[in-house]
Amino acid sequence: MAVQPTALIPGLTGTAAIIVAEQHTARQLGSGRMPVLATPALAALMEAAAQQAIDAHLPPEQQTIGTRIDLRHHGATPVGMHVRTTAELTAIDGRNLTFHIIAHDADEQIGEAQHVRVVTGTLAFERLLRRKTAAMANAADSGRANSGTNE
Repeated sequence: MAVQPTALIPGLTGTAAIIVAEQHTARQLGSGRMPVLATPALAALMEAAAQQAIDAHLPPEQQTIGTRIDLRHHGATPVGMHVRTTAELTAIDGRNLTFHIIAHDADEQIGEAQHVRVVTGTLAFERLLRRKTAAMANAADSGRANSGTNE
């Protein structure tokens, strides 16, 4: 049975915010050498805002998974500055949810994104993860057996 989003309507909004810390910087995340908010950290914050917009509208047996983000990061934000992202659900196409997301620091708009999340069944996704985890463990066990080591 296909999972269909319930209680979701365009116009839902969500926010997420942080104060930039060293752990969020390009130099810490390996995406650059500067002590400024890293693009990967901004992407995560944007996804969190999108998730926050819809969490209260999904039943426990449904969840969403981010599948695409088209992000433009055009402002540098130093450590210690506040960043806030605001996401708006703009379109629903079957299980695909599209969001428009804006990011501001205390001084200016620093980014904008279009983000797609897909609604999925929680149990089906957990089964997929268990299958992949088991396959990974079996491959590791097979590799140890073939190498002749006993760890």
